[in-house]
Amino acid sequence: MVMVSLSVLLGVFSAATGTWMATAEGNTAELGAAALVLPNAPAGSGGGSGTDLAGGQAQPDKPVGPASTGPAPTTSSAAPTPTETSAPAQPTTSEAPPPTTKAAARVAATATGQVLALVNDERAKAGCDPLTEEAHLTKAAQDYSDQMSAGDFFSHTSPDGTTFDQRIKIAGYAKPGAENIAKGQTSAEQVMDAWMNSEGHRANILNCSLKKLGVGLTKTGWYWVQDFGY
Repeated sequence: MVMVSLSVLLGVFSAATGTWMATAEGNTAELGAAALVLPNAPAGSGGGSGTDLAGGQAQPDKPVGPASTGPAPTTSSAAPTPTETSAPAQPTTSEAPPPTTKAAARVAATATGQVLALVNDERAKAGCDPLTEEAHLTKAAQDYSDQMSAGDFFSHTSPDGTTFDQRIKIAGYAKPGAENIAKGQTSAEQVMDAWMNSEGHRANILNCSLKKLGVGLTKTGWYWVQDFGY
């Protein structure tokens, strides 16, 4: 059995100091979450509290080293099964019906495409509209996962001090919303399980005000980035 060193990194906003603080949150994955509300952007409407900062810029968390040694995260829970007993209606043409979101996640050509499909499956359960992929956000996310891998660091802030919202704007997207990062998970299902089991990351995924998403993955070190936009 391969043992992997894992830890959790989560940004928490302090009302007293007006800053983000890095805190440990268990030992199931190496994660980071940050969110930003622009002055002219709508406040988030779903997924909990503490991730949207009205009228100011979030200060992302700083890297935290591995906390302990343990196996990679796993899950034994199964997807919900339909309660209906009647058979679905058969299509009237020879063309096959479009796949469900879960099916789309299974057949997506890339791991990043699977992440997008799984995100939209979770948003559908919460009553949120689906996110659509946006090329500038995808570039920002992929460039940053590559940068973290090459530089062997894990933080929402680049070594040169660039924050996630600044990176998104540099990539050409004017309305940055939030960012989730993770390290060490080797499949779309693993990283989504880790994010959905962390309050801050889940809040970003289920923020109904967000409209666009770009996903980056660099397999050297298994760095994942979700960049969200309004």
